[in-house]
Amino acid sequence: MGIDRFAGAMSATAAAEANPPLEELLTALRSEDDVQRTQAWISAGAVGAPAVAPLAGLMLDAQPEVARAAKRALWQVARHSGRPGAEADKAAVIAALLAALAGERSDAVKREVMWMLSEIGGDESVAPLVSLLSNAELREDARMCVERIPGTASLDALKAALDAAPQDFKVNIAESLRKRGVEVPEFPSVKLVPTRSTNVQA
Repeated sequence: MGIDRFAGAMSATAAAEANPPLEELLTALRSEDDVQRTQAWISAGAVGAPAVAPLAGLMLDAQPEVARAAKRALWQVARHSGRPGAEADKAAVIAALLAALAGERSDAVKREVMWMLSEIGGDESVAPLVSLLSNAELREDARMCVERIPGTASLDALKAALDAAPQDFKVNIAESLRKRGVEVPEFPSVKLVPTRSTNVQA
């Protein structure tokens, strides 16, 4: 275990010990009782931002049922924070998700975090997501997540990404721009390119 990961694990443990609801959640998620695990992830949303780092770590648990429950719990935290009138909770959860995205996490965990940010994030999430467009394993998820974030910051980021993207990925960025209402005639939609010989023009 690297120093950063070890420090993260110690921090998550300390957070759980200082937060009884979080400790109870993590204990229940590790339970061998299916009903207890299910009840735990369903009610995880109220635990909020302190649960993000521990749950992200638990998503890699050796027990598939525990890992799956942790992922569902983290989604509950993200979606619960997006409820109307909970701006402070949402800001805290977004900050925790961005920290998880920047940390030493597996691609599988980062992919889930990215999609959570695409649901509740705003301008603050654009740059961290754009930075993953250079990651061959995550770039497709990254560009779709940026596409989903409303506002000019995400749109401007996609326009800049089109210029910077490698040739084989430009058509993907162009597709995101089209979905945001931008015409990109130099990169026609693959849906309009004929797959057989035809007189119809793309």
